[in-house]
Amino acid sequence: MSEAPEVGPPVVTPVRVVIAVCLVAPFVAMLWVGSYAKVDPTFIGIPFFYWYQMAWVLISTALTMIAYKLWQRDQRARHGGTK
Repeated sequence: MSEAPEVGPPVVTPVRVVIAVCLVAPFVAMLWVGSYAKVDPTFIGIPFFYWYQMAWVLISTALTMIAYKLWQRDQRARHGGTK
């Protein structure tokens, strides 16, 4: 027999819900085309359609970093801080 630890069912915690929201939000924002399929307001001459999408590149990066840091913290807490 192997000495592998028993693996239980996944646990849904508030931190994991926040991680999921951070990762799903950019997809929802980009798939909801009706919310940004317009020209006005323009920003330094760039139509809303374009600068909204470029803003989401930066927002997605920040949300992914937050999700990653939260995941690391969650894993450390689950394993007793040994990692």
